Amino acid sequence: MGESRRGPLKSAVPSNVVSPVRRCSRTACGRPAVATLTYVYADSTAVLGPLATYAEPHCYDLCAEHSERLTAPRGWEVVRLLDSSAPARPSGDDLEALANAVREAARPQERAAGAGGGGGARTVDPMEVARRGHLRVLRSPDN
Repeated sequence: MGESRRGPLKSAVPSNVVSPVRRCSRTACGRPAVATLTYVYADSTAVLGPLATYAEPHCYDLCAEHSERLTAPRGWEVVRLLDSSAPARPSGDDLEALANAVREAARPQERAAGAGGGGGARTVDPMEVARRGHLRVLRSPDN
């Protein structure tokens, strides 16, 4: 009788119910989850971040489509945490700051001439509108 009996793994019926891939929590969505949504009720905030390491009962796993389209109830704030492993996209401000840094680096002769000949007087950049500490407000090149 021991020879004809199969072990528990051999006799188990294959099932698609349990999957090693976590799925989107939205009803009727079977796509793989890429983000985790958590509600902070005390702050009226919905926090959407990278997929959590473990599935938690108070968190919701969302696929890419549902995480992009997420909206919060009126009066709530949505905080989207960046995935540190994903490359960050440059924003318009980042690109403008980079362009300004390149323009400034391209003018070393003007800065050197102004610093060497003036007995400590600082030359004023015509593009500069205001200054606070090491920060400068520059006029737009279009104006």
